[in-house]
Amino acid sequence: MIPIVAIIAACLISLGVTAAMRRYALSRQLLDVPNERSSHTISTPRGGGVGIVAAMGGLALTLPWLGSTSVSLALIFGVCGGFVAALGFLDDLGHVPAGWRLLGHFAAATAAVWLAGGLPEVVVFGYLLPLGWIGHVLAVFIVVWMLNLFNFMDGIDGLAGVEAALSGAIGGLLIVAFAGMRHEAFWLFAVAAAAVGFLKWNWPPAKIFMGDAGSGFLGFIFGIAPILAARIAPALFWVMLIIPGVFVVDATVTLVRRLLRGLRPHVAHRSHAYQYASRIYAGHRAVTIVCGLLTACWCGPLAWCVASGRLDGALAVLVTYTPLIGLALIHKAGAPELQGR
Repeated sequence: MIPIVAIIAACLISLGVTAAMRRYALSRQLLDVPNERSSHTISTPRGGGVGIVAAMGGLALTLPWLGSTSVSLALIFGVCGGFVAALGFLDDLGHVPAGWRLLGHFAAATAAVWLAGGLPEVVVFGYLLPLGWIGHVLAVFIVVWMLNLFNFMDGIDGLAGVEAALSGAIGGLLIVAFAGMRHEAFWLFAVAAAAVGFLKWNWPPAKIFMGDAGSGFLGFIFGIAPILAARIAPALFWVMLIIPGVFVVDATVTLVRRLLRGLRPHVAHRSHAYQYASRIYAGHRAVTIVCGLLTACWCGPLAWCVASGRLDGALAVLVTYTPLIGLALIHKAGAPELQGR
């Protein structure tokens, strides 16, 4: 009963805090003002992702005392995730140099991976690979990359919120279906519920943007999720990499193509596939809906095939990502931006 109430509470807290944050941002003129690198055309309050962070932080503070989650998970989501969110919020208010942000991300990721117990053996094409300390280092880089790619992908109305809601819900359902109701599943359901509360204010046309506090926090959660899931069952490691495939592919293809052209990765731009698509199709809503459908109808079923043992995890990642890479390239991910386009 407590987990159900907590999940509902996560949605309501996120809904209320986001509304309060919108009023605060308007009163303090914390606005995202459109420029040549923006995907929006009107000044909009930012920092709404604080609602998601507040909801998850509240659960992290209370649920261990009720015996509804482990202390280590509460520390991962409450302390490590909260630290990432705080860095993002400071950047929303002013500016935190990219180097210091990245150092903080690695510190939070390292602490979270240690609290999770590190990355255990991974099954690759049917072979069990005991990675040892290399696996732990790989896990830290997975968390840091997911953390940053959510930030990169939070560029049009509703997109990051929809991806978080679907990834959390699908991931939680697959853990429950094949491993039982575990604490890890509860946390995924909770973040999905918090994302739904936030979406009330962020659905196109957005009344408030997520900001770095929320996008970094969500990226952190979905970065640590594969490591936590792998400790339940090796196949679930791949499941948690497959579900957010739309985000992983667009962000990675864009970054690689920009790096190959000698561009700095942290400089703002509008060359993600979803950004080109929002200009091609003249709006955010259609792109957000299509990305959500790809997650639910393409990534979700393939993740289910892996969780149920019908498909090898590493092979399923290739199967999932390959057409998504094609879509990203068709929509010019990482291509040079032309003036006015």
